[in-house]
Parts: sequence; structure tokens; C-alpha cells
Amino acid sequence: MPVKIRLQRHGSKKRPFYFIVVADVRAPRDGKFIQKIGTYNPLTVPASVQLDRQKALDWLHKGAQPTDTVRRILSYKGVLYLKHLLRGVTLGLFDEAAAMEKFSKWHSEHELQVKKRQEDNRRARPGGRRGPAPARRVERKQENETSG
Repeated sequence: MPVKIRLQRHGSKKRPFYFIVVADVRAPRDGKFIQKIGTYNPLTVPASVQLDRQKALDWLHKGAQPTDTVRRILSYKGVLYLKHLLRGVTLGLFDEAAAMEKFSKWHSEHELQVKKRQEDNRRARPGGRRGPAPARRVERKQENETSG
């Protein structure tokens, strides 16, 4: 049974919200799934992702193939890098402690970059929820000229 890690759409029209699920490739997009491993909200800046890293890693080791978007999400969260490091451990290139040290170093640097991006976005955003108030047009009163 071929298995994919993919997005399952929820939310209303023009307000998407996704579950990251493991599903059989023959199942419909929003249909039956095997396991839910996280959520993805593209409307926030940067997009918010909640992911169970261990479940995702287990499914990748079992042979589940992520879709393109989920592959980017897994890369963003460091799951693919962790899989790469664990592959190096099985090949005997380094031990597991060194792999976890490399991953924790990468993770801390990545978190700093994300926080910096959030702060830059907050500073660049205009005040208020709707942004600056639109300029009002001043209407001129027309005087009626009467001859008399």
C-alpha cells in the first residue's frame, strides 16, 4: 500500500487551514487518512506549522513519500535534516550524540532566524488591524448661480 504525507484542507472559503496527514494515495484529498501528524496555517506570517517531528520521521523511515508542499514544510521544521543525520549514524560516519548535537545547533539558529523574521514583519506592518485609514475626499459645495 503506497503511503503519502500530504495536506488535508480545512477552513472556509478563501481561509485555508490544513492538517498534515499520512494517507493512502488512493484516498481522496479530504477523505480517510491513517494518522494526523500536524497542522499548517498559511495565513500567518510566517506560516505557522505544528508538527510531531517524531511521527513524521517514523513515517519517512517506513517509506512514506511527502508531497512537494509537505516536503518544504518538513525541511523547514528540520525533519529531513534529522533523517539525513540519522542516515549518517547508520552508515557509521558519526555517532548519535554528534548527530543530535548538530541538529540542536541547527535548530537553535533556525529559531533565531524565524524570530527575527517575525519581528521584521511586525515592524514593517502598519499600525492597526486594517492598516492606515484611507484619505477622505473633500467634496466641494457647488454654489447655484441664479440671475435675478
